[in-house]
Amino acid sequence: MQNNYKKSGVNISLANKLVKHISLISKKGVKKTKNSFDRDVIGGFGSLFDISKLKIKDPVIVSCTDGVGTKIELANKFKKFDTIGIDLVAMCINDLIVQGAKPLFFLDYIAIGKLDLNKTKKILKGIFEGCKLSNCKLIGGETAEMPGTYSKNKFDLAGFSVGIVSKKKILSKKKVKSGDVVLAIPSSGLHSNGFSLVRSILKSNKMPLNLRKELLKPTKIYSKEILKLTNKNLIHSAAHITGGGLIENVMRSIPENLSLNIDLSKIKVNKIFKWLKSKNISDNEMINTFNCGVGFCIISPKRNILQIKNTFENKFKPYEIGFISKEKKKVKISNSLKW
Repeated sequence: MQNNYKKSGVNISLANKLVKHISLISKKGVKKTKNSFDRDVIGGFGSLFDISKLKIKDPVIVSCTDGVGTKIELANKFKKFDTIGIDLVAMCINDLIVQGAKPLFFLDYIAIGKLDLNKTKKILKGIFEGCKLSNCKLIGGETAEMPGTYSKNKFDLAGFSVGIVSKKKILSKKKVKSGDVVLAIPSSGLHSNGFSLVRSILKSNKMPLNLRKELLKPTKIYSKEILKLTNKNLIHSAAHITGGGLIENVMRSIPENLSLNIDLSKIKVNKIFKWLKSKNISDNEMINTFNCGVGFCIISPKRNILQIKNTFENKFKPYEIGFISKEKKKVKISNSLKW
């Protein structure tokens, strides 16, 4: 019997159908901008994006790449694939805006054991939605069918985003001063971190039905609000609260000669984290693993607090959780999280 690629587990004709689908929804779902080319670049060897008409003085390109971790396993478990793509875009874009960059475009990489057209279309639907929320363009990507590396229903996602910022508008820890305040912006829930621990807990604990929907709630994308703040020069630096938790990530946005003061009792903890905490997890483990209700932090002069708050809708209004000082102790944590 003659061997061929399809018998070995890779279906090129199915992949070609997917490319046509992506090209079609790209034309329908994404409005053409001054930076778009008329030619169809989906399915090409490289993706094109025209930056010549961007009116930015002293432009600096910023790039980020990330994935969504083992949240994918829960997407598979509950057979819900239409929002995991939003998470993918969010994890990249939320890193990008930490430096004040305006998102320009996004590329995805989907690795899968066996190509399921319906499932992959749902994943892509989320990616397109994430790009829409970020006001950036999906200009390319790659879908790799990898039998043997991934079992039949397993898959993985990676994303790559590029943004641009004027040199004078770059958010940097160098701008942070003693007396600045630390503002917490609420998360939409778990976002895309700590899911290995979540999955471990779910093996021996039944989650209430009202909380189960929280597991796959997509990551909040903060680009719209953060860019408004940077354009008005209202903030000095920012931090995306991902792996490593609140303290570790905020510390990355503070200069060596200054100290971080955080009052944990001020954090508004989401219900999903209270449930996880009740499953014999220490406070230290919680704050170092999960965002605990804080998806993003900004550091700004105290005089700007009101303007900053007014930029956000009620659900995501920032609130004060700490301040920057000049002390020998690099981190000063007061009180405990309120469970």
